[in-house]
Amino acid sequence: MKAFSEMFSEDEIKTFLGESNSDMGEEIDFEAFLRLYLDLQGRAVEKSGGSRSSFLKATTTTFHHAINESEKASYVAHINNYLAEDKFLKDFLPIDPATDALFDLAKDGVLLCKLINVAVPGTIDERAINTKKVLNPWERNENHTLCLNSAKAIGCTVVNIGTQDLVEARIQLLADLNLKKTPQLVELVDDSQEVEELLSLAPEKVLLKWMNFHLKKAGYQKQVTNFSTDLKDGEAYAHLLNALAPEHSTRSTLDAKDPTERANKVLEMAEKLDCKRYLTPKDIVEGSPNLNLAFVAQIFHHRNGLTDSKTTTFAEMMTDDAETSREERCFRFWMNSLGATTYVNNVFEDVRNGYVMLEIVDKIFPGTVNWKQANKPPIKMPFKQVENCNQVIQIGRNLNFSLVNVAGNDIVAGNKKLIIAFLWQLMRFSMLQLLKNLRTHSQGKEITDADILNWANNKVKKAGRTSQMESFKDKSLSSGIFFLELLSAVEPRVVNWGLVTKGETGMVFFHY
Repeated sequence: MKAFSEMFSEDEIKTFLGESNSDMGEEIDFEAFLRLYLDLQGRAVEKSGGSRSSFLKATTTTFHHAINESEKASYVAHINNYLAEDKFLKDFLPIDPATDALFDLAKDGVLLCKLINVAVPGTIDERAINTKKVLNPWERNENHTLCLNSAKAIGCTVVNIGTQDLVEARIQLLADLNLKKTPQLVELVDDSQEVEELLSLAPEKVLLKWMNFHLKKAGYQKQVTNFSTDLKDGEAYAHLLNALAPEHSTRSTLDAKDPTERANKVLEMAEKLDCKRYLTPKDIVEGSPNLNLAFVAQIFHHRNGLTDSKTTTFAEMMTDDAETSREERCFRFWMNSLGATTYVNNVFEDVRNGYVMLEIVDKIFPGTVNWKQANKPPIKMPFKQVENCNQVIQIGRNLNFSLVNVAGNDIVAGNKKLIIAFLWQLMRFSMLQLLKNLRTHSQGKEITDADILNWANNKVKKAGRTSQMESFKDKSLSSGIFFLELLSAVEPRVVNWGLVTKGETGMVFFHY
């Protein structure tokens, strides 16, 4: 960086870096650093009279994700274990980790779709997956689209996909790391305020909190802050397993001088808890973050060491009815599918600081958010959260949302009814914007609710079905039959009418 100081002042360099990276206080990876460096170098060429565009063209770098053989072997073991009995994939399994068979098998998208359902059962209706032995490009593309959209919905990173990004095993292992699935986690906190903070934590952070909780009780003095360097020497693992499984504990693990020897003893102890060996002592010593994360999650699932002492008290705090839970899940999937930087674990908790809402709004309407006035998490001062939420509400009003007597404080306070109302309008507006982009198919006029209604009714009628809806509030829609007939009209193979049955009272029920 010294070379740039001869051409730019320190303030100029800070300004350039601030334009490329909004948060100067955060660490960046090597690729981000290289992009910043190339940008600065391009500015230097421009200032010296050269052509920036030609310089950048000459220095364009193609990045390749390096394949970690240990991680690859772990993923292969996971696939061989969980999909061995799958009707379609059993002919291709087990996969040999020493070859590229994993990547060949993943090309048609079937494997990844199957893994998503292993991670979060029921995410993909497997009848929608093209599973012929030989797929044409169109069918393969359908599988890829289905896979990527579903992956985003369950929390996978699908931007610049590499071997470490789309790891459904990770999602599966972290699926229960929340208070609804594992209410015993409330033991990690002392009061209701900390419970709210716990609700908003990402699963990885909950796992670290759980690990440090037991390590502190075991007398371990260090704080584990990551799944890499803090676990390299194996000491944290040794103390954790001794605390969770005293019947298998031994001083030899702690007394081992060589980190590799200690890591091996740790894995031997974990196997006694039925933890499958997806990593090697070398992976621990080298600090493989993905494999260490998976290992800690395995330990949690087999022996979390938590009690039910506070569960009843917590259950009284979680009074969501079934309808609210369904709506929360629907909006959470939709928000995560937009590809925002922040992953939403719990809608009602995660939107309260306003920042996630701003990210979602910016995804739908780029340029509407004033990021200079936005406060990035972690936000300790409540009024900063209100500032974010006030901007969200103001943008909603600019878009003509119905927000009578609604203020930023309502979002910060976690008013579920108002949060759902805002998200519904945002989702609806987003869908209408998508349809407006198709107005060229409608003689240039904007598509309205009435147009959508007529299209749906005509589509069903042309398919030879009898259902019709009078409005989007039509009570007959509650049976689901109209939607099934509409889906069947668009793509006949997605509906299995053998699963649709009529109830004794005349009301139609469907198991779909």
